Amino acid sequence: MQITALYDDALPRLVLFDLDGTLLDSAPDLTLAIDRMLASLDRPIAGPERVRNWVGNGAQMLVRRALTQSDTPCGDEPELALFNQAFELFLKHYGQCCAEQSTLYPGVQELISFLYDSQVSMGLVTNKPMSFTETLLDEFSLRRYFSVVLGGDSLSEKKPHPMPLQYAMDKLKVTPLQTLMVGDSRSDIKAAQAAGCKVAAVSYGYNHGELVSSYNPDIIIDNLIELIN
Repeated sequence: MQITALYDDALPRLVLFDLDGTLLDSAPDLTLAIDRMLASLDRPIAGPERVRNWVGNGAQMLVRRALTQSDTPCGDEPELALFNQAFELFLKHYGQCCAEQSTLYPGVQELISFLYDSQVSMGLVTNKPMSFTETLLDEFSLRRYFSVVLGGDSLSEKKPHPMPLQYAMDKLKVTPLQTLMVGDSRSDIKAAQAAGCKVAAVSYGYNHGELVSSYNPDIIIDNLIELIN
């Protein structure tokens, strides 16, 4: 289904994108950082499959899941001193490798170039800390496409709370009915539904081992280019 089918044969005025698992396959570098963190703490490394299931709720939750080896949404709470030590180690290691092995997914450049040329506003709404988000946008030459960029530490709430989406829409003076959220996880879908905008979910991202269809997005796609072809 093309994007115009969701908006009475027109394009939305604003498209908001998630980053990890939607535009960028960042799991290889997140795995490097998490495994280096765990090794520094003399703990068994996690490996890529487990880390992929832990991504999506921000860096702090990722570290908590790694420390407790928990695949549940929350999991057990690690001891505070250990968490603080681990989180600092993660930030250090990820800062050194965040753009080492990450790659753009197929169809990303084609879609954002099409939307940009069509004068559709775009925003990035991610739960990743802003410092790493900005590094990756610069590394992949994406910054110029986005009129607003929000990280997990930009506001008092992050996805699945609708606040980041609402903030972006307010900033760009666009209504929910004129907005599409594109993401890969339940956090993206729930945030969009709570904000009152349509949501397209990709099938290939990081959704904690669950099918995105379980959360009833408006459309599911295997490649972002499907939105325009």
